[in-house]
Amino acid sequence: MTILTMDEDLVKKLKAFRFRKETNNAAIIMKIHNEKQLVILEEEHEDISPDELKDELFRRDFSLAPLTFVVYSYKYQHDDGRVSYPLCFIFSSPVGCKPEQQMMYAGSKNKLVQTVQLTKVFEIRNTEDLTEEWLREKLGFFR
Repeated sequence: MTILTMDEDLVKKLKAFRFRKETNNAAIIMKIHNEKQLVILEEEHEDISPDELKDELFRRDFSLAPLTFVVYSYKYQHDDGRVSYPLCFIFSSPVGCKPEQQMMYAGSKNKLVQTVQLTKVFEIRNTEDLTEEWLREKLGFFR
């Protein structure tokens, strides 16, 4: 099984993103560059809500790049009034991907999670599932 490497500039960007000081929602969207067998930066977004992120992912042509990785810094308001900024790793592998793509993607996902030291890892199979309610429910397990 091939495990993709990560673009070195992307690794640096993700590590800096992990310690960002801003208090808005932000996202880094990554994709797989098939020819180079490399995970690369696709786009960065500042002040993006979960619904806007969903729309951004939904508009993609998944026939060109069906597998997507997202690191999302989310402003989370706890029930007791505290505010935190969890870093969420959201990965999308749509139904219908080839099995070899799924295996390569799974191994690469694990490497990315370890490299950037992410702990809140969530999978979506359909971009429509990415809502603020879904994200808050997932984050509720990390109180």
